[in-house]
Order: sequence, then C-alpha cells, then structure tokens
Amino acid sequence: MADYTELLRAHARAGADEALRDLRHLVAIPGSAWAGTDPLHLERSAALVAELFEGAGFPEVGVVRVPKPDGMPGAPAVLAHRPAAPGCPTVLLYAHHDVQPTGDLGAWHSPPFEAVERRGRLFGRGVADNKGGVVLHLAACRALVRALGAEGGVGVTVLVDGEEEVGSPSLPRLLDTHGALLRPDVVIVADSGNWRVGVPALTTSLRGFASATLEVRVLEHSLHTGTFGGPVLDALAALSHLIASLYAADGSVAVPGLVGWDEGRPELSEEDYRLDAGVLHGVQLAGSGSIASRLWAKPALSVIGIDAPPVALSADAIVPSARARFSLRLAPGDDPARALAAVRSHLEANVPLGTRITLTPGASTKAFAGDAASDPARKMLAAMEEVWGVEPVLMGVGGSIPAAAELAGRFPSAQVLITGVEDPDSRAHGADESIDLGDFHKAVLAEALLLASLGAPAT
Repeated sequence: MADYTELLRAHARAGADEALRDLRHLVAIPGSAWAGTDPLHLERSAALVAELFEGAGFPEVGVVRVPKPDGMPGAPAVLAHRPAAPGCPTVLLYAHHDVQPTGDLGAWHSPPFEAVERRGRLFGRGVADNKGGVVLHLAACRALVRALGAEGGVGVTVLVDGEEEVGSPSLPRLLDTHGALLRPDVVIVADSGNWRVGVPALTTSLRGFASATLEVRVLEHSLHTGTFGGPVLDALAALSHLIASLYAADGSVAVPGLVGWDEGRPELSEEDYRLDAGVLHGVQLAGSGSIASRLWAKPALSVIGIDAPPVALSADAIVPSARARFSLRLAPGDDPARALAAVRSHLEANVPLGTRITLTPGASTKAFAGDAASDPARKMLAAMEEVWGVEPVLMGVGGSIPAAAELAGRFPSAQVLITGVEDPDSRAHGADESIDLGDFHKAVLAEALLLASLGAPAT
C-alpha cells in the first residue's frame, strides 16, 4: 500500500469537510419507507444521492424503481456505475438512504433531522444507519478518483437502497432487473460498524430476522367488567399469557426447535455490554452463555408493540381483542420461515382456555456468514490496521441486513464484506443516533485503500 497510501490519505483528509457537508444535507431529508410517511421525502433523498455520485465522476447514474411483491410501487433506489479497466475486478458498494422513524421527539437532545456535532460526534437520524454509509462510499470513491484518476483500476457499482428499514422488499426484483449491470467480484456493505471507538471491525456474521403480529380474541365485543367479569379471561390477560410462554425463567427464548450455539470470539464483558446498552442498575441480563453468543449466535425475541386500550382512555370493560408485534432474531443456520412455524406451533400449544389466535407474518431476512480468510477480506483488514494503527476485530452482529444474504446468494463467487460507521454508542434506531467523526474519516480512508488495492496490477 505504500505507493498510494499517503496520496489517498491526503485526498481523504482534503475531502473531509465536503463529506460532512454532504452527510448534513442528506440527514436533513426525513426519507422513510415506513407506512404513513411522506414518500416525497424518499424521492428527494434518492435524487440527492444520485446528484452526489454524478458529481463524484460516475458516468452512469440513475434513480431506479421496481414493484414490490404485492405489486405496489417500490421505493426509489440509486444505481451508479464506473466500468473497470481490462483485467480489473468490479466492486459493488451497498448502502441505504431510508431511515427509521424518529420515535419520541422529546428523547432527542437536538432535532433528529438536523446533523449536530457535539464532543466529536455527529448526531441525527441516519448519520449511522445508514446515510453515513452512503457518504462513506461517496467520499472513498472521491478520494480514489482524485488520487489515482478516473481512468483505469477497479470498477465500481453503487447500489443505494431506498427501503432497507422495511426489509428491502423490492431488492430481489431490482436485482433481477439490473443484475447484468451489477455482477460484482467483491461486495462491500457499509451498514454495520466498529468494535468500539478507535477499534475497527469486519462483520463476519449477521443474525436472520422474522417478524409477526399475534392477535388474540375472546369476545365479539367489550363487556362491563362487573356484569360479565369472571367467567371469561380478557384478551390482554390471554395475550400476556402467550407472550410470557415465549420465555424461559432466565429470559431466554423458550420456543423449541430454534437454532443457537455458544460463540466464543471475541468476548464482550458483561460490564461493557451493560454500559453500551444502558442497562439499568439491578436489571439482570437474560439468557445464558457468553454475551457474544447471546448477541450473535442465539435467537432473541422482542415484543416491540402492543395494540390495546391506552390507560388514559380505558373503560371499565373486558377487552375483547388485543395484538402484539414481535421481532425474532435468528442465529446463522436457521431459516426464517421454519423458525416462524416453530413459534406458531409453540403459541398454538400454549393457548389459554381456547382463546382464538391469529399469527400474521411480517418481514423476514436470512442470516449471513462471511469468509474472513478470503483475499478481499484480508485486504480490508490490512487497510483497517494501516489506518487505525490497531488490529481489527472479526465480529458478529445481532442485527440483520437483508441485502447481505440476498447479494451473497445472487453472486456466490463474490466475497461480501460488511463494514460501516457505527460504534456501540451510535444508538441506531433510537434517539440521539450518532457517529464518532474520527472513526468516520478513518473508515473513508480504509475503504479507499481497499478499492485501490483491489485495482492494483498485482490483483
């Protein structure tokens, strides 16, 4: 790397302010693919992403759309392409420009759609997940072209998804439609993060994901608790019973048949986990085995929403029906459809007093396992160590990235590398989402070094 490291370093440093300005502009657009949000924001976000990559010297840039499986219009994605020189590989850079809803605005210390810098961190919805990943790719490509020229070297295709946060439902058809353009030798998915601030990481495994909504019904309509209460169990009590049955006494998932094992590397201490997660004093951790195994290699089930009368508006009446939505994270090696069938069987076996239940599946994503010994992975790790000055960590992530498994399945000969700009305090999906700016700039340089090394004559 010695021939071009300092040149790339200089151009990455020179482009740092430009990259932050682009990230601030992207954060200011509240583009979300969630139902009920204004789709025009996603259109604006996609248009800006396309404009930025066109300005970075990509000769082929466009906003593309394909229908979702239900026939409804998919969200706008961005495709950009710069062909490879003869004999050089093509790298696919993936990220997404859609974001999660803000949640409780009162929990934010600054407006979520205004990127604000505090104490070396940049705060705002999407700075970590995943507009930071978009600008990471953008800034790395700029540094590469400015240092080594637009002609020759590695080919680059950029795919910026517009609906990752709702499971990327259009992605399979988009790949069907534009697969001839893609055909990568290496894929870099910039939607993960680092081990901690100052310690880079390559993500080598992701859990799978399945969601569903459980509805219980006990009555045709609500009834006076005094006149009819006693002989029938209200829907909230029945729902609570079913939810409780999903967990063992130690808090681990109690559904028979789900895959899971103990993962020993690298270890994360309980103290570090409690600090990173903000676990309240006295609250015991659920499950057994190492923290790493509970995060990366065992199932986790979270109830993320309940439809029921709010306390302030509740009448003195027996509740006839109630719903709960849950998120199930699956260990690599498990299948979302099979796992959801196991949950259904468990619920049916634990229905209290003949309560009627309906389980409606939601989004699902397959797990991912990468190859840390591949040549691109070794080059990525070398670039990280060159930039950070410390040995990178090979880590798993408990979350899911639909594109990782989809791209790995579509292009089995391509190596999929998962990086990103998050760290344990980034709070992706939560209030005060943020990134460490020092690590962000290091990630830009590391990716630029990798792209240069992949296009070097020795490759």
